[in-house]
Amino acid sequence: MKLKKSRLIVKRSYKEVYKTDEGIVKIFEPIHPKAAIFNEALNTVRVEETDLNIPRLKEVKQIDGKWAIIIEYKPGKTLEQMMRDEPENLEKYMSDFVELQLKMQKKKAPMLNSLKDKLAREISSLTALDAAQRQELLARLEGMPRHAKLCHGDFNPSNIIVENNGRMTVIDWAHATQGNASADAAMTYLLFALEDQRTADIYLNLFCRKSDTAKQYVRQWLPIVAAAQLEKENELGKEFLMQWIDVTEE
Repeated sequence: MKLKKSRLIVKRSYKEVYKTDEGIVKIFEPIHPKAAIFNEALNTVRVEETDLNIPRLKEVKQIDGKWAIIIEYKPGKTLEQMMRDEPENLEKYMSDFVELQLKMQKKKAPMLNSLKDKLAREISSLTALDAAQRQELLARLEGMPRHAKLCHGDFNPSNIIVENNGRMTVIDWAHATQGNASADAAMTYLLFALEDQRTADIYLNLFCRKSDTAKQYVRQWLPIVAAAQLEKENELGKEFLMQWIDVTEE
């Protein structure tokens, strides 16, 4: 099958994302694990069951010999774009963003993978850190509480679509898990800090105030979450992540 009336909106080394008449079509390169593609589709279906406002999964199929996921298209602007276009409204938009995150984290999706187990696997397989550093991070992770809240894994304003009626839709559930809300907040904080530390601090202040969470507790998650991102393909480069990993080489 070939795409008709399509418009490329995102291009990565492992995928291309198109807007089509069918909806949003993500086409993955053969280098991307087949299991990860089907896990993303399964995550989406499991989050659908929470009744959170997300684009629904429509189909998983092959296009030109490549696996593809098709989801609903939600018209609107990203919250990231709105924040950039209206910097005077940053704090209001950030407040809405945090409220949406807290609403999401109240949901339960018991069939999702465990965030704590996922972090442990990712840290255990790192080659960028030595065995002593990995062991220290795993010991810290083991000491953190195990919760079962819905965690997005990449919750940032570019993954929030604001529809014309103001309703917000959360997209891109590839990294969804069930786990500790503060770990998910730590990941969001890192994504903001990559772009602008002031914005990251505004986010953390709002998240901790609205969730009644101590900042120190979210910060305890930062080295763990940063380490788990070290060898992934994303915007969080190694040099940036290493700033947050406070373990020393023996």
